[in-house]
Amino acid sequence: MYSTKYVKPNSTPEALEAIKSLSEGKFLAGGMTLIPTLKQRLASPDGLVDISGCNLDTIADEGETIKIGAMSRHVSVAESPVVKKAIPTLASLAEGIGDRQVRNRGTLGGSVANNDPSACYPSAVLALKATVHTNSRSIAADDFFTGMFETALEEDEIIESISFSKPTKANYVKFPNPASRYAMVGVFVAKFGEGVRVAVTGAGEGGVFRHKEMETALSSNYSSDSLSSLNIASDGLISDLHASAEYRANLIKEMTKRAVV
Repeated sequence: MYSTKYVKPNSTPEALEAIKSLSEGKFLAGGMTLIPTLKQRLASPDGLVDISGCNLDTIADEGETIKIGAMSRHVSVAESPVVKKAIPTLASLAEGIGDRQVRNRGTLGGSVANNDPSACYPSAVLALKATVHTNSRSIAADDFFTGMFETALEEDEIIESISFSKPTKANYVKFPNPASRYAMVGVFVAKFGEGVRVAVTGAGEGGVFRHKEMETALSSNYSSDSLSSLNIASDGLISDLHASAEYRANLIKEMTKRAVV
């Protein structure tokens, strides 16, 4: 057994004060990534600051965007009437994460802050021109993800909510690992008045990324036929025991074609 301090504050300021009092503290959201990490002794924080009591689980329609609290669980996003009406594919994405137990514990903010290269939510954040709101600033999606498991968050920042822009059309399609349900490749396509955004997860060595060539093709002609002549390069893609980089390159193209509806 290993001892650690556990604190459950009632607000974001209290959470920040608690984390400052620890030398190597960690914020605890749903725990879907952190708890397994602790079990494997890959991290040994001297304290956990549980932010589930900080009232960060609201979901609201704000006109051109929907704003979702960082502590909103996957099941809450999947079942939200607000999300289903405004961006139905975001609700579908949440419904396809993990299994029932994961969806009832995992949170939007935890997933985005961790930036796992195979997580689904980062692709939605990037494709839907989202803005990540922390306790101190607002960060545009294109500036938020900086590398595998890395983001623009500072150590004294907590994600409080995320605002997703409403597209005219959107769809998310993933090729899931049959065991974990993580995306071996997931593609989120979102159409806006000024063009199309295509975000790919599960494939990049640096984590989630936008595919500019496909964005250009689809902005010119929003049809799966416009992608047929594109050659997707395997450079910079993950190659592991589940799939080679070349196979993932093929999946990117095929998942994008399926997403264009």
